[in-house]
This record gives sequence, C-alpha cells and structure tokens, in this order.
Amino acid sequence: MKLTFLGATGTVTGSKYLVEAAGAKILVDCGLFQGLKDLRRRNWAPLPVDPTSIDAVILTHAHLDHSGYIPLLVRNGFKGQIFCSRATQDLCGILLPDSGYLQEADAERANRYSYSKHKPAQPLYTQSDAERSLRSFKAVSFGEEHRLADGVTFSMARSGHILGSAFITISDGATKLVFSGDLGRADDPVMKTPAEIQDADYLVVESTYGDRLHRDSDPEAKLGRIIRETAARGGTVVIPAFAVGRTQSILYHIFQLQQTGAIPDLPVFLDSPMAINVTKLMQRHQADHRLDPSLCAAVCNAARYVTTPEESRSLDDGPGVPQVIISASGMATGGRVLHHLKHFVGDPRNTILFTGFQAAGTRGSRLVHGEDEIKIHGHMWPVRAQVDILHNMSAHADYNETLDWLGHFKAPPKRTFVTHGEPEAASSLRMKIEDRLGWDVIVPEYLDEVDLGA
Repeated sequence: MKLTFLGATGTVTGSKYLVEAAGAKILVDCGLFQGLKDLRRRNWAPLPVDPTSIDAVILTHAHLDHSGYIPLLVRNGFKGQIFCSRATQDLCGILLPDSGYLQEADAERANRYSYSKHKPAQPLYTQSDAERSLRSFKAVSFGEEHRLADGVTFSMARSGHILGSAFITISDGATKLVFSGDLGRADDPVMKTPAEIQDADYLVVESTYGDRLHRDSDPEAKLGRIIRETAARGGTVVIPAFAVGRTQSILYHIFQLQQTGAIPDLPVFLDSPMAINVTKLMQRHQADHRLDPSLCAAVCNAARYVTTPEESRSLDDGPGVPQVIISASGMATGGRVLHHLKHFVGDPRNTILFTGFQAAGTRGSRLVHGEDEIKIHGHMWPVRAQVDILHNMSAHADYNETLDWLGHFKAPPKRTFVTHGEPEAASSLRMKIEDRLGWDVIVPEYLDEVDLGA
C-alpha cells in the first residue's frame, strides 16, 4: 500500500489523498484549495495523477474543501464510483451544483465589470459539470465493509463533524489505514459524538485546531449579547455561516435564545438557498444528529427562509430595523453574504459576526484581523461595523479533544500523519501527540509519497 498527499498539507483546504493498493488507485477526498492565491492556482493546474487512472473516490464528508474538486475530476476523465454516506450524497447534491453556479456567476460578473486579468474570466467548472458528476455517487452504510478491489475493502464510522461525515478505514488484509477526515466534538449540542477508533497501522489525522483550545465560553451567551447590543444600536447582525453544519448550529442557539426571551423579538433571516436545503436535510437524516424530530423541526424554523434574489436584496433595502441575517459563505469567499457585507460593513451600528476558523487569505480572515477596508466584487469597501467571532462554534475538535479521541487506540499506529492544518497548527499537534502519547508522528509535505509496506 502506498499513500501520496495531494492536498491538505500546509493548509486546511484541498484534501486529497491517493491510496494505491493491489493495483487499484483510490482517492480519499477530492477537495478544492481555498484561501491564498497560490493555493487556489492548484485547482487550475493538472492533477498530479491522471484522473482516468483513478478507480474510486471515497469521501469523508461533503464540505467543498473535501468534495469540491469532484466535478473537475469527472470532467477530466474519471470513470469510477464516488463512495460516501447517504447524507454526504444528499449534501453533495446541493453543494456541488451550487459551487458550479457560483463560479459561473463570479466569472460572468468579472467579465461584466472587467476586474479580472483573465480575458475572458472562466469558471473552474460549471453547474452542468457538477450535476453530471453526481451520477457517479454511490451511498454506502456506516459500519459495513465494502469491496474496492481484490482484497481491498473500506468501511466508515461516524466522525460527528457534520451530517454524514465519516472516518474512513481502508484495508488490504495486511495494512489498515485510517483517515479522520474532519474530527467532530464529543460535546456538540447538535451532532453525535465521534465514534471510537481503536486500531490502525497508519493514521491520517486533521489538525485545524492543532495549536488551539476552544475557549471555555458559552457561544449561545455571546451570540445573545451581540444580538441585543446590535439591536439596541438599531443595527443588523450579519452572520457569514457555512451552509453545512455551522448554519444549523447557529439556528439551534438562536432558537434557544428565542425560547428563553434572551434576545428581542426581531426578524431572523436565513438567506442562502443552499443552507435552507441543508437545514431541511436535518429532518431527513435523524440518525446523524442528537435532535429529536420535534426539536429538529422547531430549530429548522427558527429563521425566515429567503429564497429569491429579490427577497435577498430587500433585506439590504428595507426600513432599517434591527435584524439578523445568516448567509453563506462562512469565510465570506462568495455567495449572497458578499452583497450584505457591501451594504452593512460600513455602518458602525452593525455587526459582522463570524462563527469559526477563517483560513489564511480569505476575506473573513482579513476582516477578523482588523483590516479597515475590504475588497468585494472588484471594489474596496470601508470597514466601520463591529467585527466579532464566536470562537466556540467550531465543528472541529481542538487539540485536547483530538488527543482524547486518539487515546481510544489500543496500540499506537506505526505512524501518524498530521494534515489539514496551517503549518503552525500541524507542527504543534505533532509535538503534542509525540509528548503525550509517545507516537511516531510526521507532518507530510505536498506530493510526499509513503510506502506503507516498508
């Protein structure tokens, strides 16, 4: 068995791992690079492995940094099946066409206003490309062994990160390789506790929060305070939220605040067709989360759904009453939230509230780090609104939670590979695993190859 790191090295995006076993080539995750321009350029470069030579793809979950390259892989010749959980298949059915649509819209806008150096600007892939790629998906069940090639199998266990997210175990009979994907949190109020993995010959573990602890604070209390203070100023709270996972957690907390009267009776809008569709999936996939059917339905209706562009624009052009607008994307890299930011970021009465990690180079990172103007759609916009972040909303385990999960292994893996983190986070988690558990740990680099039989 051989493992090649095609992404998520030195960054939290672009997750792609090539596993070669028994003559088969299997890609675990197939994500987009996001954030810094040098990383985004990798999306446009040829994949280091010929897509036609790949036999299968296995997805840990549906977030675009793990699935968003699939339409391009299929367009460039991949003919195999894409295995994932049922919820991940449903989510990709929403996320991938939306990603293609947004890329087409961004290219069209760049051409219309001539703010791209590319003449003409082109989308990485189209909505049609994404819809075509969905035909290759095959949903499989948790806890069952599935054949990939002669003597090569895989299985999935719940990772507690988002709906359908999974740990992936690949075995060729002699070697067992485990991928954490994105590791969830044991005490998440919505998602179930991650499954315990007890043995692996080799382990690939994420490190998004490898150098950080989630603050011992109540995100619900802070969310309530920010909404109250912004409403008292007559302002709007704009929450850029990831459509999958974070939006549903925000709705859960807003519902609790509404029920206890901890926030004023003000309109709450969910302005993201994708997030709306994902929220509805919560009721279809009851086994993936903690909420009972009645509570799930109530949480899903804690906000008014905004579906059309006309309704979205009316939120910016309204009478100026206090309101909460939840809109994708979570790092303010695209989507309808950009139009709301243009309208609200320049007024000190308003608050822009982020809900988790902001990757280097993203618009969200620049706002959180205090830049006084921000570029949106080719123009600079002054930042006068309050900018804040809910630190304890992350669906990623922090380093203590990661170490606790690793503590369930009965014996150390022969080697653990730390990926999916900024360089400082990955290095920090490596040292913590070595110091606390005494394991053999390395932080691989882009395109590193490892012979797991050696």
